Amino acid sequence: MQAEEYTRRGKELVDYIGQYLTEIRSRRVLPDVQPGFLRPLLPSSAPCEPEPWENILQDVENIIMPGVVHWQSPHMHAYFPALNSWPSLLGDMLADAINCLGFTWASSPACTELEMCVMDWLCKALGLPDHFLHHHQDSRGGGILQSTVSECTLVALLAARKDKILQMKSRDSTEMFTDSLTDTDESILNSRLIAYASDQAHSSVEKAGLISLVKIRFLETDEKFSLRGETLQRAIQEDRRRGLLPVMLCATLGSTGVCSFDCLAELGPICAREGLWLHVDAAYAGSALLCPELRYFLSGMEFADSFVFNPSKWMMVHFDCTAFWVKDKFKLQQTFSVDPLYLRHDNSGATDFMHWQIPLSRRFRSLKLWFVMRSFGLKNLQAHIRHGVEMAKLFESLVRSDSNFQIPAERHLGLVVFCLVGGNALTQELLRRLTQSGTMFLIPAAVGTKLIIRFTVTSQFTQPEDICRDWGIIQRTAAELIKPGFGARPLSLSLSTDTEASEDEQETLWQEQEAEKLGDRLTEGRMRLEPMIDKHLVHQGQRRATRSMSCSAELPPTRPDSAHNLREAPPPGALAQIPESPVPTEGRRGQKRLLKFHSVPSLWQCAMQQMYRPLHWSTSRASYFTCCTLTQK
Repeated sequence: MQAEEYTRRGKELVDYIGQYLTEIRSRRVLPDVQPGFLRPLLPSSAPCEPEPWENILQDVENIIMPGVVHWQSPHMHAYFPALNSWPSLLGDMLADAINCLGFTWASSPACTELEMCVMDWLCKALGLPDHFLHHHQDSRGGGILQSTVSECTLVALLAARKDKILQMKSRDSTEMFTDSLTDTDESILNSRLIAYASDQAHSSVEKAGLISLVKIRFLETDEKFSLRGETLQRAIQEDRRRGLLPVMLCATLGSTGVCSFDCLAELGPICAREGLWLHVDAAYAGSALLCPELRYFLSGMEFADSFVFNPSKWMMVHFDCTAFWVKDKFKLQQTFSVDPLYLRHDNSGATDFMHWQIPLSRRFRSLKLWFVMRSFGLKNLQAHIRHGVEMAKLFESLVRSDSNFQIPAERHLGLVVFCLVGGNALTQELLRRLTQSGTMFLIPAAVGTKLIIRFTVTSQFTQPEDICRDWGIIQRTAAELIKPGFGARPLSLSLSTDTEASEDEQETLWQEQEAEKLGDRLTEGRMRLEPMIDKHLVHQGQRRATRSMSCSAELPPTRPDSAHNLREAPPPGALAQIPESPVPTEGRRGQKRLLKFHSVPSLWQCAMQQMYRPLHWSTSRASYFTCCTLTQK
């Protein structure tokens, strides 16, 4: 393909993209395909001779599009938004043509300096503290565009780990250890570090712990799914008594399950006083900070050492584009700096972003962000965010108007969670039918023992008519499901002539009756549960319990049927997996089953420990879990 043909074909592709996005409502949101569908449709090896462009573009429509989840559709309500926009697409088109690798200032000065400028623009637009600015006389920090929030969480943990280890080696840490740590190997010190997150935190926090070999303790949240200062302070004190060294807290603003917010106003001062790196994950909710009236969860941000959010979610800057700020850039540089001769240049005082991140090379991401901010202006970006919130409020009002549904958690921003009052079996079957229809895409979560369905307003194309259309489908599907005899839950059930039967016993009886009805209908062939969803989520939960420092799948004996312990991918399977009443345990024996030892290896646990002088700490191993608070012996 030469320049003349590229120009012609480029215009054709732009027309195709324009038609795709403007007519996206007509496409089935979720593809009706199975794993491996594409292999029989493609040759077993690449072509030896060039193929006509017409054939390639035709195969996009015939082969690729039938297997695509249409994330820009107004009927896409799963996960969180992953939006694009015309200016963003044009910005990346230009960045792809330039194709620079901006690892140092010298490798592409404009790439580095535009990124610094637009990150300062964005920092001010969100109302973040001045210490995150590149160009400010009192700032040691700045911002950088990365690929994902997951990467930024790992970067923050690695930087916090390095800084804490350097602190430990630079002085006599008599508070924790009897010997000087100056000559102690860093792998030994690393084995004593522990970081914190709420039980609502994203799975990327757990993955960061696995990679960095830093223990992660997930802390219990309150009735609003918010991590509070008292809980953090108690955990820090417990861990210090066990000889561990707290290093970081990852606070969540806008959790995946119900978009809950940790209390920064309480957590921030504790982190500052106790010497913890405070990392704030606002992947979805960060875009809402463009609107001053939606900054109600920002109190305490002045204590943050790092802050991250995804413009690629709600801000119409397409993936990948993650904005990450740090209060002290030198702590990143001391963690990631390498200085081979071939990367050195004359302007050594300039910013080299390769020292701020894990990879070396980096894309010209700032172009599309610059295009979006200039093309829309802050006024129109704010209007876009407010429109999404209004659409969520509309859906919330529709759900509340139907007595067959309930909303078990408060709506925040553009996310509404709901379920059928009939219980988990009905909610699961409703989700299965909606997903199977392809008319919309929804995913499950759990509030305590209750299976819920997440409904996120994701598309900038969403209008009230789209919300009403989707609600109509949900309502009709639920009516068909309830009609054969799965009515709303009775207000009271009697187990026997004993009028003293507890609410839990009544709930258990109702659950058993519903399970029997469900089994009868399955036998009659009138309803078929899809095993794929159940098995996938059950296995996913098992893997997480095994690899993390969280509790097993069993319910905690001290937690009643309350709105706690949300997981973004719970098993929505049979009622045995998510019961509607607490599972009884056998006192201390049941409590013990909730404990899991840390599986993070360290040289202290290996034969190589003989190479190092042993330290004196109070405990050899520690147990941490998500659901219950550690108790003093």
